[in-house]
Amino acid sequence: MKGSEILIRTLIKEGVDTIFGYPGSAVLDIYDALYDHPEIRHILTSHEQGAAHAADGYARSTGRVGVCLATSGPGATNLVTGIATAYMDSIPMVAITGNVSNSLLGKDSFQEVDIAGVTMPITKHNFIVKDVKDIEKTVSRAFDIAGSGRPGPVLVDITTDAISAEGEFLNIEISKSNDHDHFTKDDLKAAAKLANASKKPLIYAGGGASGASMQLRMLAELLKAPVCDSLMGKGAFPGDDEKYLGMLGIHGTDAAREAVKECDLLIAVGVRFSDRATENFKTISAKSKIIHIDIDPAEINKNIICTAALNGDARNVLTALLPLIKEKERKLWRKAENAKDEKDGSFNGKSIIRELFRQTKGDAIVVTDVGKHQMTTVSEWKFLKPGQLLTSGGLGTMGYGLGASIGAKLANPDKTVLNIAGDGCFRMNMNELATANRYKVAVIEVILDNHSLGLVRDLQDEFYEGRHSCTDIEDDVDFVKIAEAMGVKGIRATNNEEFKKAVKEALGLNEPVVIECEL
Repeated sequence: MKGSEILIRTLIKEGVDTIFGYPGSAVLDIYDALYDHPEIRHILTSHEQGAAHAADGYARSTGRVGVCLATSGPGATNLVTGIATAYMDSIPMVAITGNVSNSLLGKDSFQEVDIAGVTMPITKHNFIVKDVKDIEKTVSRAFDIAGSGRPGPVLVDITTDAISAEGEFLNIEISKSNDHDHFTKDDLKAAAKLANASKKPLIYAGGGASGASMQLRMLAELLKAPVCDSLMGKGAFPGDDEKYLGMLGIHGTDAAREAVKECDLLIAVGVRFSDRATENFKTISAKSKIIHIDIDPAEINKNIICTAALNGDARNVLTALLPLIKEKERKLWRKAENAKDEKDGSFNGKSIIRELFRQTKGDAIVVTDVGKHQMTTVSEWKFLKPGQLLTSGGLGTMGYGLGASIGAKLANPDKTVLNIAGDGCFRMNMNELATANRYKVAVIEVILDNHSLGLVRDLQDEFYEGRHSCTDIEDDVDFVKIAEAMGVKGIRATNNEEFKKAVKEALGLNEPVVIECEL
């Protein structure tokens, strides 16, 4: 059988049921093989970047490895932003690309790009496959690497002659990587001693805590410790709990910022202490001791020097640590602050997010693009469980949301999936509306149209004396007509009452809908 058939059978063996991609000459054998395998659903996106974001959304919403496929040259390079997005947020993804034949490598051949070299800094690992004999074991290894330890994207670049060559599918089983815990009993005792001695402990949850939400709640209850989170940690701890203080960082809450200054022990679970979260590495929790729990040893003492470190999977670490924590008669030293009711009848980002939350009862997968609407969403929506918020945190990728929401909805057909975007973000990849229409993917796209690049414009107000250089979008683009032109229902809302009706209508339809909010 051809290498392309071996590839498809390996993907089936790895449990793949959906691939997001775009064909081209270097991968035609792969697409020909897909023709005979309806058990794998291929989603033809409008652009390869949309395919990468859709694979990302599929992965974030399921915890499984997302898969995207592209041809050589520009097809492969169009995946790069999506791969980098997944890399920065530790999302498991396998990106498969075709390349020119072995005899043409390095000769500036038509549509030849060293995509392995290009993506080396933004992948967990990547492979170049030049021999049909290596396809099965390499692809299986890629899935293991992507999904084990600290997850991340892996690229597999396969030459056309390897894809078309004859070979044998051996159905081999590779040994899986499962030993990622390197903490010792002494490490646990040291951390427990700090926790038991603390008077004002604070828990800081990141994306790595998502798989340990139950243990996180138990730890907070034992210590009577308030909890804050990073953008990627949303949902790891319930947003409606009295111990929840909100997000830490530049766009975080005052309660979280004050608590991190006052605490005598910061227990950081699955975080990398990024600059957006910690603002100033020198002053964060300057007077406190720090316990850092993370699966990636490279993150320990990288940005913040900790007092005690527990290197391992957060769930395993906390499960081992909890029996050593002594429950004391202590009061919760800081509680969640009651949010001020700012309802003034205005039609704005806050009223929009509140109405979406009200009508969905908070039970939705919420995808956002990047900007002012993103920060409004995470401040107004109470995320109650992991995997409920899909957003580009580390890379801050505008145009991420629509593709990611398509991937999430295809993976979770019974869930309401919302993508909340600004008009600047929507413009970047709005062509994926055609994808949503083609496959009848019932995502609800909500565009907060303030005719500007809102977050950047705010920075110009703050630091550049209001000199709005290239941040006002002054044109007459009609997003409702764009939606309709792509076969998608479009609704315009100019006030809260119109938006309320639009959301109710969209939720009642089993089809993609665009709601343009004129702000």
